Amino acid sequence: MPVRILQQIFNNMKKIILGITAAALVVSVSCKKKTDDPTPTPTPTPTEDSLGYKLSSDITSNRTLLSGKTYTLEAMVYVKAGATLTIPKGVTIKALKGKNGIVITRGSKIMAEGTVDSPIVFTSNEGAPTPGDWGGIVILGKATTNASFSGQAGVGEIEGGVNNSSGDGLYGGNDDNDNSGKLKYVRIEYAGYPFLADKELNSLTMGAVGRGTEIDYVQCSYGYDDAFEWFGGTVNCKHLIAYKTHDDNFDADFGYRGNVQFGIAITNANDADVSGSNGFEIDNDATGSETSPFTAPVFANITIIGPKETSATTINSNYKRAAHLRRNSRANIFNSILMGFPTGILVDGSKSATQLKSGTAELRGILVAGSTKSFDTVGTSSTTLGALTPYLTTDNASWNNVSLTNTSDVSLSAPYATGASFNPNPTATSPAASNAATSSTGKLGSMTTVSYRGACSTNDTWWKTWTKF
Repeated sequence: MPVRILQQIFNNMKKIILGITAAALVVSVSCKKKTDDPTPTPTPTPTEDSLGYKLSSDITSNRTLLSGKTYTLEAMVYVKAGATLTIPKGVTIKALKGKNGIVITRGSKIMAEGTVDSPIVFTSNEGAPTPGDWGGIVILGKATTNASFSGQAGVGEIEGGVNNSSGDGLYGGNDDNDNSGKLKYVRIEYAGYPFLADKELNSLTMGAVGRGTEIDYVQCSYGYDDAFEWFGGTVNCKHLIAYKTHDDNFDADFGYRGNVQFGIAITNANDADVSGSNGFEIDNDATGSETSPFTAPVFANITIIGPKETSATTINSNYKRAAHLRRNSRANIFNSILMGFPTGILVDGSKSATQLKSGTAELRGILVAGSTKSFDTVGTSSTTLGALTPYLTTDNASWNNVSLTNTSDVSLSAPYATGASFNPNPTATSPAASNAATSSTGKLGSMTTVSYRGACSTNDTWWKTWTKF
């Protein structure tokens, strides 16, 4: 073959090879990742808690539990040193039997936020749980109180034997806007360990908790002492349920001045405390002194379902009153249903009666049903209040208080049923379905405006799904 033809073939092959090489380089460059745009490494979903699925020692730095997990509570755990305990939705905490509980000390927080479909549950670890198996939840804040401790005014020692040499059981300060965190969509069951006689822990104990704290959608069930107790403070609460607690449902003292709206209490006819079980028990302090700040809570839209369904129902003799207002308290109750207690409202003592007569305390829009005495007084004189029934009804008809003979006259859907059948909503023809009262002094101004009396409207659902009856 002539040299000229070989040279031409060689040149053509050279062009082809160079073209292939160039194309390969283009592909290589186009597929190469930019060095300044690395692929982010995904954060792995934690499947283990490095501290174990238990709470067994004090928490002094922020700790977050894992969503949906079950933890055991093995001690009286103090959250302190400004730490925050975060509990996500779906967590269950089972407490060992005994003096075990969670104490949120002053300056620390609990952030326990469940959902309507996935609540947070604090309960007993016992196979057959009973009231008082464990200590409950204690939240201590820096709001004001009229308590005193070791000569220091404005500081109190929370009851229940949880204080220690470090003062982790003390409450009170000067910040009414103090923030101790959040409880939302939470159930607390079988709490109230009786560590000291008449000084039991409650299901939820709040000492000087400030209004920066959020307490909403909380159910306390089968507690040995009170379901909810406020020792001073200003925290506002909504959607509270006290279910078959041993003692009082809503207990306020030592200067509590918060607002509570939408609450349900359901009693156990066979179980009551020897001290006398009440729906409300409201005192200023232990001696009824003139020490301020005065206990002056505002309760609105509360339904208290007492033990006596009918006049023939046999109940524990320690059940006393749907509302016991005493010791110089300035209690305000609006648009509520108090049914099935031997006595409806008892105003105890001339000081509390004077507050009611002067308008410092108000009772308006209340339905009292199924009580032998709807309204009663003790320790008051004729010059202060006298006979309470006409004073609260016919003498002051605009207050819109009504006394009904039977609990059935309230016409709630199924207040004495259990499980899925329980229904505290009023029927369309219920006297609770309308005709709500207003405050003469603006005490309802910051609360949700509703037209009905009691915790629920005719078709309410807020008490469903996250609860257990």
